[in-house]
Amino acid sequence: MGYTFKDVSFLESALIHTSCKLEYNGSNERLEFMGDAILGMVISEHLYKAFPEYCEGELTRIKSVVVSQTILARVGDRLNLGEYVVVGKGLPERKNFPRSLIANVFEAIISAIYLDGGLSAVRDFVVSQLGEEIARVCHSEHEGNYKSLLQQHCQKHLGTTPHYRLIHQHGPEHGKTFEVAVIIKDTEYCHGKGKSKKQAEQLAAEATYRELTQQKTVASS
Repeated sequence: MGYTFKDVSFLESALIHTSCKLEYNGSNERLEFMGDAILGMVISEHLYKAFPEYCEGELTRIKSVVVSQTILARVGDRLNLGEYVVVGKGLPERKNFPRSLIANVFEAIISAIYLDGGLSAVRDFVVSQLGEEIARVCHSEHEGNYKSLLQQHCQKHLGTTPHYRLIHQHGPEHGKTFEVAVIIKDTEYCHGKGKSKKQAEQLAAEATYRELTQQKTVASS
């Protein structure tokens, strides 16, 4: 699992489903409650530090996907949590457990690790288990978003942020065409034309991004 418990009773409590709480005098519900909050904090902190170029809206969207039931259940499956959780007789076979059950157990385990090893241990565990999912979500979030890709490229290789200048707009109010240019360090780069400023900016960003990355590829070859 990637973590060794000093007090295994924390792990045992995390694996007791509410369907058998009378038999075991408790369940993992309280741990799940706290684990949800801890997971949100750890993921937020990680995204904030790992992606300084992302705005609040982008970070929020990425976080919401990473901590979703679908992702947590997928990680829980990888850890075979369904094989170890203690459940009552009324639940379906282990192979047919609800996605929510596996996701909840994963959150309960996060609490168990926090109580056993502290916040640093939780950080290490969460990042190790969800790192690939974070990378996948980030790639999906920004795939085709050339404004974001161009911004990342400029910040990494040029130490600056691109800006967009409206060059021209024409046509009737209900059908205007906009022309936008990318400005990087006071230098005008590629233009883009579109039916909205947003579309024109994306097209200008795409052309500029392709130009800059091609130049970088040629320079390194």
